[in-house]
Amino acid sequence: MMTVNEVSKLAGVSIRTLQYYDSIGLLKPAEYTESGYRLYDDAAMERLQQILLFRELEFPLKEIKEIITRPDFDKQKALEQQIELLTMKKKHLENLIQFARGIQNGGNNNMDFTAFDTSKLEEYTRKAKEQWGDSKAFSEYEQKSASRSKDDEKMLWSNFMKLFEKSGKLKDSDPKSAEAQAMVKDIQNYITQNFYKCTNEILAGLGKMYAADGEFKTNIDKAGGNGTAEFVSRAIAEYVK
Repeated sequence: MMTVNEVSKLAGVSIRTLQYYDSIGLLKPAEYTESGYRLYDDAAMERLQQILLFRELEFPLKEIKEIITRPDFDKQKALEQQIELLTMKKKHLENLIQFARGIQNGGNNNMDFTAFDTSKLEEYTRKAKEQWGDSKAFSEYEQKSASRSKDDEKMLWSNFMKLFEKSGKLKDSDPKSAEAQAMVKDIQNYITQNFYKCTNEILAGLGKMYAADGEFKTNIDKAGGNGTAEFVSRAIAEYVK
């Protein structure tokens, strides 16, 4: 665990900023001490890294919160797109530096403004935002969660994890079995009833996320035992065929 002061020094983010992130629900500490001091674990630090990457790309805090709190947020995919955006931004800056040096050396006397063109970067950013924050599924999730209390949300996620706890009892069986396929159907129905309409396409994407290294896999394996996430992923792959 790290204190807010330690996180501030390590990440180069002011304590006031971290307190603000907490107040708007963007970055919650793992826990608070009896004296009310914030403590951050590895998961919170990973989330802070995601936030700072989005901030480097000039995403508003509201959009960042919408993106990283999506139930189907794919950290690996987000990183790939962030790398692409940062690479494009780097190339744009290099073109500007070259352009400025040309002026400094008296070599740019024409009216060439192509170095200032950010249309490709803006187009890629727009498409990325559409994938991250403007999905129909996320809009539906927001509408359903708006009327729920924090306790309601905790109960929903707790019950969701119980499905994976049950799945863990099947992890040594054939993912094509009737029991495994019924389990997948229960997961799909639960998501549809409580979060958003879980189509087979969305379910297929979730299945891949469950097996990938990350928070989802950790939580699922914690609920059902090691290997549960991989088993559920394989069962989902059979289900959506």
